[in-house]
Amino acid sequence: MQNSLFPVDAPPAPAAAGPAAAPATATRASRARQVQAVECPPALHALAAGLPPLLRLGTSSWSFPGWKGLVWDGDYSESMLAQRGLAAYARHPLLRTVSLDRAFYQPLTPAQYAAYAEQVPGDFRFVVKAPSVVADALVRAEDGKGMRANAAFLDPRLAWSAFVDPALQGLATKAGALVFQLSPLPVAMLARMPETIARLGAMLAALPPLAQLRERAPDLVIAVEVRDPEWLVPAFADALRAVGATYCLGGHAKMPPIEDQLPVLRALWPGPLVCRWNLHRSHGRYGYEDAKALYRPFDQLVDPDPQTRAVLARVLRATTGAGQPAYLTINNKAEGSAPRTVEAMARLLVP
Repeated sequence: MQNSLFPVDAPPAPAAAGPAAAPATATRASRARQVQAVECPPALHALAAGLPPLLRLGTSSWSFPGWKGLVWDGDYSESMLAQRGLAAYARHPLLRTVSLDRAFYQPLTPAQYAAYAEQVPGDFRFVVKAPSVVADALVRAEDGKGMRANAAFLDPRLAWSAFVDPALQGLATKAGALVFQLSPLPVAMLARMPETIARLGAMLAALPPLAQLRERAPDLVIAVEVRDPEWLVPAFADALRAVGATYCLGGHAKMPPIEDQLPVLRALWPGPLVCRWNLHRSHGRYGYEDAKALYRPFDQLVDPDPQTRAVLARVLRATTGAGQPAYLTINNKAEGSAPRTVEAMARLLVP
């Protein structure tokens, strides 16, 4: 797919060269180029301070003008936020991670990852999706329809050279969870799940050992998210356990509810938690794009989902209580406004 079809959270573009401006003019221009964070009330800072240190809450991407008053102090365009909003996002006390969804549509370079890392504080960690050239079994048209088999699907060399290595080079210690989000499989592969699981296991085993990778990024987690329930069998958990990877809980219409995915995590216990809550459970019938239209501009909780919140809160408490890191990133399509859902989750987790 062409990257231009999707919202892009881009690193800040270098300023164009030009004649030197007067100091006052330069100052005004510099301010105009910056995105300012909303001033959060002391109670929100206190809430953040009460969360488990091993827990990182965040959102899926950040370039949403509707977050005015929640994350941003004013009106900014989507392109402005994509290029210059990350630093302001990372100043919000509850937002200690973010999902770099852009990486799925096109592999990023170490320099692009480094540009993101430079915008956030030292204790911030990124959740990064593997590029589709590795994680999708099909080469797709611009409308998402599969055109042909992808010969590079789960290719070990490409997984390293196009994803894991550049992410670690650029993000360094700010790399959190590297997620292989495997797109829906063609019917022929679903009919041969033992072979497909073995192929995934071989790719993961070909990466350097996790202990070696953590010499570069001490908090690193390798996770696999799937979009077909056929993956959720004991052999899948065995393949993850063999290499120290974990299962990424996926809140998505193509998957069972979060609570029905927990047996895979139990088979990997104790271990880290990665969850990407993407879509409200009751809106699968509308599809992702229809849910986006229903919830825009993403400033209100349109469809609260207390059941999913309660399940996630229980798992997050158990994970961090066992001394394991936990990453939860939330999409606007989960309940209508990702920052508001983050706050609601935090209130469940702080006595």
